[in-house]
Amino acid sequence: MRAMVLRKVGAPLSLEDRPVPSPGPGQVLLRVAACGICRTDLHIVDGELSEPKLPLVPGHQIVGRVAALGNGAGAFQLGDRVGVPWLGATCGICAECREGRENLCEQARFTGYQRDGGFAEYAAADERFCFAIPEGFSDLQAAPLLCAGLIGYRSLRLAGSARRLGIYGFGAAAHIVIQVARWQGREVYAFTRSGDLEGQAFARQLGAAWAGGSQEAPPQELQAAIIFAPSGELVPAALAAVCKGGTVVCAGIHMSDIPSFPYRLLWGERVLRSVANLTRLDGEEFLELAQRIPVRTEIRSYPLAEANQALADLRAGKIKGAGVLQIVGSS
Repeated sequence: MRAMVLRKVGAPLSLEDRPVPSPGPGQVLLRVAACGICRTDLHIVDGELSEPKLPLVPGHQIVGRVAALGNGAGAFQLGDRVGVPWLGATCGICAECREGRENLCEQARFTGYQRDGGFAEYAAADERFCFAIPEGFSDLQAAPLLCAGLIGYRSLRLAGSARRLGIYGFGAAAHIVIQVARWQGREVYAFTRSGDLEGQAFARQLGAAWAGGSQEAPPQELQAAIIFAPSGELVPAALAAVCKGGTVVCAGIHMSDIPSFPYRLLWGERVLRSVANLTRLDGEEFLELAQRIPVRTEIRSYPLAEANQALADLRAGKIKGAGVLQIVGSS
């Protein structure tokens, strides 16, 4: 099979011929149709997440068809369309796993980080951590749901019942979560890079009540805010924008250092919290909801061999919505 491989952190991915993986016990082998491109992939390639297995096939928003079953696998049948998210395996026995907090398992293993992912024509995955993809989504449209959508959904839940919601960083996750938030009847205020008029127009097109630069003050006090951008300097800005008792959710797996800020920004029972990974329950709930709303993903597709260009475009903020590698039929 062909695969884009990370051999050295900070270096471009290389297009290589590799053996098709054999599914182990309880695993399925997928013929990959599409794989979303995520900012977490950038953090891995750029060395901001420091413990990838090398060499590594990145990619953790995988959509494909079951091509083979490992011993004992029986949750899916050959030909079923399956999605693979970031969370690839957990121990299942620690306190966090037993209490429904498997996203915090110390033995968790992650797709496209400690396990080879979907920047390839085939990928093997633990069937317990795979999801059936709902009808109504093409392969390309479904791929961003598996991380951008899932992390956005978990972040929205942790933001509570806030009616006025701020979103900092209007990329793949934001363009999905705004659709869920608007369906729930919330007002959304979008914050983009300074001067990103196209991004602000995109946010308004999706129903944002207001859109402006990341350091601007919104026209109304927010009740909660979600920060998708990996910029620690946005934490004080978001705290300043939310009302007393409001919540600021940091949704990324990596963020630059948060600068010091006066205690008055946190005072008044404001809450600052993070989101770590996802649970399988998040995936089941969100995919059902995405079909019911229905969520529509805006995508920009790239062939497998152009994964480096896709990552460069994501780094430069040139992708509207979500970037996706189209594996089947790509060149």
